[in-house]
Amino acid sequence: MRVEPKLNIDGFTYIEGGVCAAEGFMANGLNAGINPDKTKNDLGAVYSELPCATACVYTSNKVKGAPIIVTKKNMEKSGKISRAVIVNSKNANTGNSDGEEIANKTCELFAKELNIEPCQVVVASTGVIGEPLSIKPFEDNIGALVKGLSTDGNIEAVHAIMTTDTVEKEVAVEFMIDDKKVHLGGMAKGSGMIHPNMATTLNFVTTDVCISSELLQKALSKLVKITYNCLTIDGDQSTNDMLTVMANGKAGNEPIVAEDENYKKVETALYLVLMNLTRKLAADGEGASKLMEVKCINAPDEDTAIKVAKSVAGSTLFKCAIYGADANWGRILCAIGYADAEFDITKLDVTLSSKAGDLPVYVSGGGIGFSEEKAAVILAEDEIIVNIDMHQGEKEATAWGCDMTHEYVTINGDYRS
Repeated sequence: MRVEPKLNIDGFTYIEGGVCAAEGFMANGLNAGINPDKTKNDLGAVYSELPCATACVYTSNKVKGAPIIVTKKNMEKSGKISRAVIVNSKNANTGNSDGEEIANKTCELFAKELNIEPCQVVVASTGVIGEPLSIKPFEDNIGALVKGLSTDGNIEAVHAIMTTDTVEKEVAVEFMIDDKKVHLGGMAKGSGMIHPNMATTLNFVTTDVCISSELLQKALSKLVKITYNCLTIDGDQSTNDMLTVMANGKAGNEPIVAEDENYKKVETALYLVLMNLTRKLAADGEGASKLMEVKCINAPDEDTAIKVAKSVAGSTLFKCAIYGADANWGRILCAIGYADAEFDITKLDVTLSSKAGDLPVYVSGGGIGFSEEKAAVILAEDEIIVNIDMHQGEKEATAWGCDMTHEYVTINGDYRS
């Protein structure tokens, strides 16, 4: 399911280009033989002409893919300066005794071809866990990968990170800092094994703004909490989740070194890209037919709003009800009730909405009558919104998910093939 960018803010324009929207970035993707289907890319790259201030967040799963470990070490050694990303799909390079050796060798091969330092490489993998990964596909294809880098190679790179994804996931925005036109864009992959406590899935963001890595990290860490960490598809947190932001400064703006108005503009741009990538990830959940957005408003604090919204978005029973267009609001209340937070359940209102209309189902602690026919029409749309008004404060949060379909079981019953 494709979803268009949402939330228009004055001064920020959605543009094409993904990771190549920013000046000075190139990308590419190809089939290196990791995926036996030669029509599908399985090796991708992003490259910056200039060194980039870099910010990263990673999975908090105790089992971590070798690329996560190697990238962390690279960023520590380089002082959070990167020049390139290399990523493969079909094999997660996780649980392998030689995993770090393979990831390090990949960085060395890639760096040599680009004439940069290995510690300036972000390396990532996605796919099946526990499958051996040979260095040969990298040795044989990195040369062609680098040779094919181009400023319009973003689509080839996106295709290289897709596994069970059915659509490409890219978002980019253009905005002004002082008298300079700047850009920020990204790409993401992910369809299943998504229940982040970030990071989530594989996500790469680039920008030509000039900003310190410290401020970039601050913005990223803040925004991950209210975007990617509010996404749930199936309750399983991946071992290879990574989100990287690279800023090469090519826009030529005065360096942003304080939390001033220009910093706030970068933060807004980053939010627009991360939030919309989150929505695209939710809409393309494995087997999904509907995007679900859960909004919790007037909560006592942000953490409560997040926990309540995410609890509903992650309820397997309610996800099944959304698939069946069944306004079973009892499942919403059940999920709210087991959220790990303190609040008064008797003050809540719950309304189900879509472009077909609004349907209040629970008001001030009790269910109310409604037309089942109207409910069926509202829930038949491909984007469903659950509005929860807590009437207990001024904070709010949104979580994203999808319905649970028969196709989800089909996909995951035979994933390794």
